[in-house]
Amino acid sequence: MTVKGTMQPFEVMEKTWPPASRSAVGPWIIRDGQGGGQRVSATTDAHPFTARDLPLAEKAMRALGQPNLFLIRAPGAALDRMLEQQGYHIKDPVYFYSCPAEQLARPAPPRLSAFPVWPPLAIMDDLWQEGGIGTGRRAVMHRAKGPKTAILARQNDRAAGVAYVAMADGVAMLHALEVTPTQRRQGVGINIMRCAAAWAVENGASDFCVVVTRANSAANRLYTSLGMQNVGQYHYRIKSRNNGNKDEQV
Repeated sequence: MTVKGTMQPFEVMEKTWPPASRSAVGPWIIRDGQGGGQRVSATTDAHPFTARDLPLAEKAMRALGQPNLFLIRAPGAALDRMLEQQGYHIKDPVYFYSCPAEQLARPAPPRLSAFPVWPPLAIMDDLWQEGGIGTGRRAVMHRAKGPKTAILARQNDRAAGVAYVAMADGVAMLHALEVTPTQRRQGVGINIMRCAAAWAVENGASDFCVVVTRANSAANRLYTSLGMQNVGQYHYRIKSRNNGNKDEQV
């Protein structure tokens, strides 16, 4: 494991993919995602709690127009068990992958196959939009305060893929990787990852991370093929009546 400590991946994730705002409500941290996906909309625990505290979180999430959604950082621990007893179901188990940034940066991708660009070009926004990464999620990228960039990949003389990468506490984390369907299985994802890692090394990162749903078998194969290690996991719990929510972003 290269990422230090059980909480560091979550801290880096929140700093590089931040909610619009967060507030303390009793023992809970409530996040206002403003359409930025599950990570920036999910509630977590900050202090000891009991089942009597749950309505505080539910009321605060409803006030934001968000589903009753919790991010479970310690599967099987007290919050996970309590929410299961209260009718919350598991949603989208997620894996953390990590490796040394210098390791991932080698070998360098072919010349002009991928390069960092900030702010994103219009074609990059188009690629994200086509992949289901809408304006709410792209707004998250612009909220991040630390070093950040987007990666544009080219293949067969056309724009073929895009991703966003940012840094916090000496760790780079990649988000929103999208490859155009007609350009997949041609090394575009690998080129994006290696270009992002090279940018991270140039900006002083020691480690490189990514998160992906367990169900995304293609992405899991990509990250393991690049020598990245599974260093942790989390999942969401969502109220039964919200279980049809289609927001699958990690």
